Amino acid sequence: MLLVRTRRETLLAPLQAVSGIVEKRHTLPILANVLLEKKGDLLTLLATDVEMQITTSSSGAAGDEDGAITVAARKLQEILRSLPEGIEISLVLDNRRLQLRAGKSRFNLQTLPAEDFPCMSLAEGESLNLRLTQRDLRHLLAQTQYAMANQDVRYYLNGLLLMIADGELRAVATDGHRLAYASVPVIDLPADARHELILPRKTVIELGRLLADSDEPAEVGVLDNQVCFRFASMNLVSKLIDGRFPDYQRVIPASLRNVVVVERNALLQSMIRAAILTNEKFRGVRLILNEGSLQIVAANTEQEEAEDEIEVDYHGEPLDVGFNVTYLLDVLNNTNAETVQWGFNDANSSALLTVSGNERFKYVVMPMRI
Repeated sequence: MLLVRTRRETLLAPLQAVSGIVEKRHTLPILANVLLEKKGDLLTLLATDVEMQITTSSSGAAGDEDGAITVAARKLQEILRSLPEGIEISLVLDNRRLQLRAGKSRFNLQTLPAEDFPCMSLAEGESLNLRLTQRDLRHLLAQTQYAMANQDVRYYLNGLLLMIADGELRAVATDGHRLAYASVPVIDLPADARHELILPRKTVIELGRLLADSDEPAEVGVLDNQVCFRFASMNLVSKLIDGRFPDYQRVIPASLRNVVVVERNALLQSMIRAAILTNEKFRGVRLILNEGSLQIVAANTEQEEAEDEIEVDYHGEPLDVGFNVTYLLDVLNNTNAETVQWGFNDANSSALLTVSGNERFKYVVMPMRI
């Protein structure tokens, strides 16, 4: 039975979109597969890892009959990538095998029945649905996701807090050593709307990969212990992390005695150079602030040293404070502002990094002893 006849790109693009969540190794072999379902000229692809599910579809799929089957996602993707651009392909079902034909090439793939595919059951009724642009949602996640913990025993830190309150959508991530906060206003949000959702790390990373830098709409639907993101032809549903996120407002310093204004790119390049000679385990750098200048000093156990100095707008008291250079590089790489403001109280308290003219972004980082 001819299931689908279409151009290579018509199948490859949606397959690449959904196959990012497919695990290489899984206890259920069928979870390595993607579900292909054809109805009329519409081809729908679905992948899941049980915690998250992505569905997308494309039109223009000719074929003899409607049908559905599951096939190894990564093998199908690699085959399509290896074929010439623009070539016409056919997917033919023949006795539990899927044959892919393209020109004079033939590939026979094992399949598993579509009815055995473990699609996620969706919670009924959305308690809230909000709309914003894909660009705003993508930018919100990009400004914060690097601060998420990775495999922390405090499982709720291995994700990102999305908070809906006061007419805006806020994103917060922390690993206990640094915290990133960003917000974006949302039009037509009910004044009393208030929700806190902790997205799993994998969901945040997939959203960052799939969202476009465009003004096209993105919808966020809040369900019972689930959240649904709809944009372009994508539908991403994810379970939420059940836990209580730390009170981020207590972490952000309310007042700062010393503030330095520095050109972001100059600071970034200086940090990159200093990082070369940091201790591989602790990654510490010293920031020595004097009026008009910032020295960045790094050393390692082999008694190698790096020292760099840049001009800054600073008129406070002299300060010598240490930080993990990775935490500083993360924030500098994920903002495109020309200048950043850095606020300190002393060498033992957390520092606050903000972007000039943008009250919606804050980055808090704890110092370290060097």
